[in-house]
Amino acid sequence: MDALIAAEHLRKSFGATQAVDGVSLQIAPGEIYGLVGSDGAGKTTTIRLLVGALKPDSGEASIYGFSISRQTEQARAQLGYLSQRFSLYEDLTVLENIRFFAELRGLSQQEWLPRCMEILEFVGLAGFKDRRAGQLSGGMKQKLGLASALVTRPRVLLLDEPTTGVDPVTRQDFWQLLIRIVSAPLSDSPPISGGNGGSRSGVLLTTPYMDEASRCHRVGFMRGGRIIAEGTPSELRAALEGRIVEVRGAALNALRKTAEEINAVEDVRAFGDKLHLRVSPGQAGSVISALADASQARAGSRAEARSVPPTLEDVFIALSENRVA
Repeated sequence: MDALIAAEHLRKSFGATQAVDGVSLQIAPGEIYGLVGSDGAGKTTTIRLLVGALKPDSGEASIYGFSISRQTEQARAQLGYLSQRFSLYEDLTVLENIRFFAELRGLSQQEWLPRCMEILEFVGLAGFKDRRAGQLSGGMKQKLGLASALVTRPRVLLLDEPTTGVDPVTRQDFWQLLIRIVSAPLSDSPPISGGNGGSRSGVLLTTPYMDEASRCHRVGFMRGGRIIAEGTPSELRAALEGRIVEVRGAALNALRKTAEEINAVEDVRAFGDKLHLRVSPGQAGSVISALADASQARAGSRAEARSVPPTLEDVFIALSENRVA
């Protein structure tokens, strides 16, 4: 099995809106694939097509070799799915929620009880097994959602913005869990336990956070329902190599106006207490010189400018504007 997920030319429209327009992708065992893009780019619709919640207008997708359209139940049996919104039962306890999903998949008590406890230990919720889900924090709810998705030992995890709205510490914990999941071989034991032999799980997730996208093995940028760029984070950043100039100074507004007046500057964005300028290929040096000359001529706009490596956020902005070749 070369690909856990294989999608070819998926299309889905809602009336006149083409939500997904010819999406093709493959995800290998042991891989975390990040799907990023602006709101309305088609990320969630793509996830729903892959989980079988929506039927494509055309195209085909398979999970672990099972066609989603023709072998729906076999394909879904390979999946663990975590949606954007917490969709578990808030009146049930943590353990009862996981038990529900385990028994829904046909697991006996002899199977689900030890497995549920091991998974709860893995995600850090063993001490909260008797707490009602509605009393959990946002981050703990997401961990419970992940635990419920893992209870059937899925080969593929589909996660739709799994860390949106949670604190930075919980985001870090969640990512450590994902890395452990894809690093352990699948066997007759849950993927959290490791084991001998077997292929590894794969993860497809959507995220609005570029720092999370940089942790993925590969990233696909979506715009207008299409994947317009795909590659490893380093491959994607290479498209803007030598084209990002960082500017620091006491008067950022004045520096921004100065930068925007330079012909070779394509875009100016505030990055915290500094500016990132995207410049035309081969023009970083001339832009830095022009900034130095202009800042000397304008009181209060003295700049410190230097060429810096591009970030995925730089790439995302450029791709959103169709400014990357």
